[in-house]
Amino acid sequence: MKNQQFIDRSLKNLWHPCTQMKIQQAQSLIPIKRGEGVWLYDYNEKKYLDAISSWWVNLFGHNQSEIKKYITDQLDLIEHVMLAGLTHEPAILLSEKLSSITNLGHAFYGSDGSNAIEIAIKMSVHYWRNKGCPKKNKIIYLENSYHGETLGALSVTDIKLFRKNYASLIKKNNPIKTPDWRYADKGETSESYALRCIEDLEIYLQDNHQHIAAFIIEPLVQCATGMGMYHATYLAKARALCTKYQIHLIDDEIAVGFGRTGKMFAFEHAQIKPDFICLSKGLTGGYLPLSSVLTTDDIYMAFYEDKIEKGFLHSHSYTGNPLACSAALGTLSYFENHDVINQNNKTSAYISERIKTLETLPISNLRNVGMIWAFELEEASKNTIKKITMKAIKNGLFIRPIGNTIYFMPPYVINHVDIDFMIDTTLEAIQSYV
Repeated sequence: MKNQQFIDRSLKNLWHPCTQMKIQQAQSLIPIKRGEGVWLYDYNEKKYLDAISSWWVNLFGHNQSEIKKYITDQLDLIEHVMLAGLTHEPAILLSEKLSSITNLGHAFYGSDGSNAIEIAIKMSVHYWRNKGCPKKNKIIYLENSYHGETLGALSVTDIKLFRKNYASLIKKNNPIKTPDWRYADKGETSESYALRCIEDLEIYLQDNHQHIAAFIIEPLVQCATGMGMYHATYLAKARALCTKYQIHLIDDEIAVGFGRTGKMFAFEHAQIKPDFICLSKGLTGGYLPLSSVLTTDDIYMAFYEDKIEKGFLHSHSYTGNPLACSAALGTLSYFENHDVINQNNKTSAYISERIKTLETLPISNLRNVGMIWAFELEEASKNTIKKITMKAIKNGLFIRPIGNTIYFMPPYVINHVDIDFMIDTTLEAIQSYV
């Protein structure tokens, strides 16, 4: 009865995120004791394949020894020291490595993805103010985008469920037509639809660029609204338009950075350089909360002034925490010591081949980018999705659908046996209810 004891205590004392607690009270939480690779184990030693990398953070699975060693080594030196007026080696090393792999620099650290978005949009607006253009203070973003749930991040998030209760607190920014190819006309390719969306973007910029500080974008995949995927040409054309109309391009790689799309960063698919890149989630391999924003020399120098008020006065108590930075160094070391991207491409090919077995089901829009797969259940009710999810979990597969979208974003270390289990268990769960 160990599991039930933890469930009861959790429901009594914890307020879980993104959860209607009354509904959760009627369902069964999964109390997790430990993890190993792609597997999670509860207190009764039942195991569950973590098909979504625990909200997309555990790139190399759970209990990863190489990352763990970086943290334990740092524990013997210093656990935390403020980064205002002081500095330390893990933050310096991490900043150097991130600069090397992104071609951007001047790393500014936060605690999580929403925090990184807040930093980037504040930097952009403040940049234009320092440059004598205070009217450039609007941020544009894609329809169906998700950039976080703090107030600044919500101002560029297009999910009504998250926004509506806080509308009076949120600055009004403007959404732009999404290039998500699920919205393309019948027979229209993903590339031609992306180009059509770019035409709409340019029309908007022609009329409004003088008020726009930045365009924030989730490159290639709009994750939180059902893994909406789009063609890389949109990124390339958006970069060109932002340059033309003097607008910053903020690249939100929080969910898709560090190899998830088949390259180290999604912007590489379009061979562009953003003005800001926001990183979190996989940055520490799931070990500790950390985010980073990197930017250009030009933007950094706009704050390099004698006047204090022209500096970027933004801080957090745990900014650049040495343990978190060490975890990130462990993650980057894993990339350096293993052929991760090439191995991911092989793994992706195998999953894509196996997932074809689902095509016999009533699904639509089966799609893939790198190590992300998604599809919709046609005409599926919320109740059906819930039953399918619970069936999969009962059989040892942890998934968390978004609306009627089922997706996989597994740890990179998943092997063929585990892949077969993931696909076969999904197939069985769906067949049970459709």
